[in-house]
Amino acid sequence: MIVPPLDKEIGIDSYYTDGQGCGGSIKSKPDDFVVSEIISDAIHKSIKEEGEYAVYSLSKRGVDTAHCIYDVYRRCRVRLKALGLKDSKAYTTQYVCATSKRANVTELHTDRYDLVLLGYVKRPLTKKAMIGNHFVVTIKDLQNPPDKSTNYDMVPNHYGYQRFGSRRPFTHLIGRAILHGDYNSAIHLILYEESIHDTPQATDTRRRLADATTHTERLSILPNSMDIERTVLKSLHESNHDHRTAIASLPLYLRRLYVQAYQSYIFNLTLSTAISEGYNIQGPTSGDVCFDVHGKLGKYDEYSSQMLAIPTVGYAYYKKTRFHSILSDIMSREGIAPKDFYIKQMQELSLEGGFRQATISCKDYAIHDEQVSFTLSRGSFATMILREIIKPTDPIRAGF
Repeated sequence: MIVPPLDKEIGIDSYYTDGQGCGGSIKSKPDDFVVSEIISDAIHKSIKEEGEYAVYSLSKRGVDTAHCIYDVYRRCRVRLKALGLKDSKAYTTQYVCATSKRANVTELHTDRYDLVLLGYVKRPLTKKAMIGNHFVVTIKDLQNPPDKSTNYDMVPNHYGYQRFGSRRPFTHLIGRAILHGDYNSAIHLILYEESIHDTPQATDTRRRLADATTHTERLSILPNSMDIERTVLKSLHESNHDHRTAIASLPLYLRRLYVQAYQSYIFNLTLSTAISEGYNIQGPTSGDVCFDVHGKLGKYDEYSSQMLAIPTVGYAYYKKTRFHSILSDIMSREGIAPKDFYIKQMQELSLEGGFRQATISCKDYAIHDEQVSFTLSRGSFATMILREIIKPTDPIRAGF
C-alpha cells in the first residue's frame, strides 16, 4: 500500500502490517484521544504526604504541556518539570514535579487544565519515572471495522507526525539549518515557508508576512496564536536583523526540539532503510546493542529477554552496529557528521546521541465499536500504531 506524501517527508516510506486499514479520523475533539501517563510502582510508592519536592497530577484539554507549565509559573511562580510532553489535541493526564523545594500550590483549576497536588518526593522526578502511556482513542467515520486479529506489537518505532509539525513538517529542517549554522534559513522556515498541508488562512498569513515592508505591519498581520513567529520578529527588530540572536530568543525547549527533530528524522530514515533492505528489526542478534526489560542498554545476550536498539546520531555516536553503513550513507547525503551535533554557537542544543528501541512494545490492545485502546512504553508514538490501524490516505484530514 502506497504511503501518503507526508509520511515520506518525515522519513517513513512503508506500512508494516497487511490490510487496507479501517479508515476514519481521530482527534475530532480532545475527549476522542485520551492519554494517561504510567509511572513505575517504585516511584508511585515514593510519593508521600510530606517531603521536599511537590508532585502533581496535570489534566489538560486542548493545550500542550509546555504552555500549561508556563501558565502555572505565570500565575503561581512555581516551576514545574514534566516527565513527558503531551499533545494539545487530546485529553491527557500526566505527572509533573516542582523543581524547587516546598512549592506552596495545592491545586489550580482553569478552563484548560487542572493541577492537583499528589504528595512529595525526596528528589525531583526524572523522565525515567515514566514507563509508558495508556491510550483510549475514538475513530470517527470508520470505513471498515478495526482489525481485531492483527498484532500491533513490534511495529517499527518511528517518530510520529507531531515530532515534525504535522501541518508544517519543518521542525527537522529548522534543526538541520541550526546544525549547519544557517540561521537565515532557519528564520525563513519559521516565518515564511509555506506547506501544502497547511490551512489556506495560515498560508495567506505567511504570504502577507513575506510581502510586508515594516516591522509594525508584520506584527499586525500575525494572530496571537502565532507566538513563535511573533517572538522571532520582535527579536529581529531589536537586534538589527541578527538571525542567530532571533533564534536564541526562542525558548530553550523549542530550540532543543528543532535539533532533536532532525535527529529523529535521521532515525526514521535509518529504520525505513533497514526495513526496505531486509534487515531483521524484530529481534536482536549477536553483536547488537539492546534494551533489557528494565530499559537498560547492553550487548546482546541470547539468554535474556531483550529489544533491539538502533543508534541515534549525535556527537558521541556509536559506530559499531550493523546499522552503521545505513547511517553513514544517510549522513553523507545530508552533508553532516556526528561531530556537527556539538553546536559550538549554541552549546546548550548539542546532542550526544544514543539508542532507541527498534520496535514498539504495544500491549493490552482492545477494540470496542469505534474505540481502540492500548498501552505503549515510554517514547513511542500512538500515532504510529493508529497509522497502521487506519492507514489514512491524508493524515492531516484524518486528524494526525
